[in-house]
Amino acid sequence: MIPPRLVLASASPRRLELLRQIGLEPDLVEAADLDESPLRDESPRRLARRLARSKAEAVASLYPDDFVLGADTVVALGRRILPKAESDTEVRACLELLSGRAHAVLTAVTSLGPDGRRAERLVESHLKLKRLTDDEIAAYVLSGEGLGKAGGYGIQGRAGGFVTTLQGSYSAVVGLPLYETHSLLYGLGYRP
Repeated sequence: MIPPRLVLASASPRRLELLRQIGLEPDLVEAADLDESPLRDESPRRLARRLARSKAEAVASLYPDDFVLGADTVVALGRRILPKAESDTEVRACLELLSGRAHAVLTAVTSLGPDGRRAERLVESHLKLKRLTDDEIAAYVLSGEGLGKAGGYGIQGRAGGFVTTLQGSYSAVVGLPLYETHSLLYGLGYRP
């Protein structure tokens, strides 16, 4: 009998790196093709949870006999959900909004077992960025690091130098809370 595999329901290279950091190597990486737009009046927490669950469920339908891990990260300024920046203009707009302000990074994780059980966690971290100058914003936009990232920045790169405070999980801000992910998978019976 072939043991269940671990399937990562994400194309994020950062999530793959984080899993490897704790000795977990997915057997497969299969990104779910979902509309990640917030629903009307959806809170940042609900959005993160819904997307993590939807990603895991979509991929689990293809691999029902395996462990599937889905995750999603949302950056929020109060109830305002910042986009996953897809252009230099969006990166600049996000950084201008976050400059000198505290915000939340919410990362939800859903793990599905081959027996149909589901386990979920939401990790909320609070960060504050320094007040950014126009030159700092322009240089960061030019670096291209903010493209494709929730809130238009990645703490693991140059933007790490903008963070004045972080309360919570660094790995969750990068994209996957390691302690919670490990606990969820092991709680469902996954053994590498």
